[in-house]
Amino acid sequence: MSDPEREAHEKATLLQPPERVLATLNADGTRRWIRPRLSRGRYYLLRRSLAWVLMVVFVAVPHLRVGGAPLILLDIPAREFTLFGTVFRPTDTALLMLLLLGILVGIFLVTALLGRAWCGWACPQTVYMEFLFRPLERLFEGSPQEQQKLDRVGGSWRRWLKNAVFALIACFLAHTFLAYFVGWEQLIRWIRGSPAEHPVAFLVMAGVTAAMVFDFLWFREQTCLVACPYGRFQSVLLDRDSLIVGYDVARGEPRGKPGKRRKGLPLADEDAKARGDCIDCRACVLTCPTGIDIRDGLQMECIHCTQCIDACDAIMERIGRPKGLVRYCSQRELSGEGRRILRPRVLVYAGLLLVFATLLAIGLSRRGGARVTVLRGLREPFSELPTGEVVNQVRVKIGNQTRESRSYRIAVEGLAPDQVVAPENPLPVAAGALRETTLFIKLPEAVFHGTGKKVVAIVVEDGAGFRARTEATLLGPKE
Repeated sequence: MSDPEREAHEKATLLQPPERVLATLNADGTRRWIRPRLSRGRYYLLRRSLAWVLMVVFVAVPHLRVGGAPLILLDIPAREFTLFGTVFRPTDTALLMLLLLGILVGIFLVTALLGRAWCGWACPQTVYMEFLFRPLERLFEGSPQEQQKLDRVGGSWRRWLKNAVFALIACFLAHTFLAYFVGWEQLIRWIRGSPAEHPVAFLVMAGVTAAMVFDFLWFREQTCLVACPYGRFQSVLLDRDSLIVGYDVARGEPRGKPGKRRKGLPLADEDAKARGDCIDCRACVLTCPTGIDIRDGLQMECIHCTQCIDACDAIMERIGRPKGLVRYCSQRELSGEGRRILRPRVLVYAGLLLVFATLLAIGLSRRGGARVTVLRGLREPFSELPTGEVVNQVRVKIGNQTRESRSYRIAVEGLAPDQVVAPENPLPVAAGALRETTLFIKLPEAVFHGTGKKVVAIVVEDGAGFRARTEATLLGPKE
């Protein structure tokens, strides 16, 4: 080897990391396409059943209604968020905060108990990639070995046909996704009309379609490895008692191939008993959708999809060894100790979740059918009439929080109708709308003498059971 070649070889050796940096990268930095081998085991069958249920739910939810309201609707233009028939608006900041905090703490609790069960069992990326797009890929392109041949050869009619089917499915999913924001009825009207009539919605649909095609056709498992931050939260959310997919080092090591049988002897290898149960078949690696080796321990890239469990159990059954070399367990169990389910972290999360859920339930029960706000007038605080009366201007805002139009009658306790003048009373308010009216309240000047103030109660009723009583301070001359 010449000096320049030796120098180049040494530089290349120095630049190479001691181990693989990312499962989807080759040593030279090029993309390493992961073509996992499917392992059909008990966990795969359970995950497949759950995945199909989740996919049906995703498509069905925009069609479902509760009490005439959508089950889930994120109406951004109207600034309304409907969840299980309950409508949240920007004025419900406290309730929305409690809802989001409850969801966040719920994620913490589930992760502390079940590890990354969300990633492997319910995440849309995993569900659609492993149970819709990858099965279609195997249908069009064949086994992982045949797919690797197509990778080397380049494009073929089978791959182009697969790409077209992927694009059609992505377009359908993008329309379903859009229905969560505009409702199914509005979406159908848009589909039947011209895109020029709703350019923003059309661009959103096209953008989501393009993003899904890019994700499921090219980016794929890199979403979990690179883009999704959830894996990086493991150091905070997991502890030694959290459920993980783990390899039993004590049972599996040292690794070795099984010996061959001789005539009349059970095993040719006298040291067979000294070997671990792992025969280094790499079935757990070949089936992993993120391309990692579960035997290297807990890793950020592991999404706990259980494919390595199904693959290893099949091998153990074949060689006559007990299943569970790779299994659901905790790090504490792998080290030979017992798992603790009830522990401070779990109790704190459960307590916080209970507090947030209770406060949210109380807030929803007290919210009522309307929201009433009483404010002072915009001009002078009061005006005096020649008749010896003082007029206060009071603004009343009424937000209808029901799903139907209501008319609200406004009155002041203890005052005659001719002492309260309003441009419109009762005040009609459409469903989900907010309207404001002005009250002109007349009181004798004498009631203000001494303090210059008079507290009155403004009552708002809709005739359907809603009644709100709000106090307001009126001003007048002290003398």
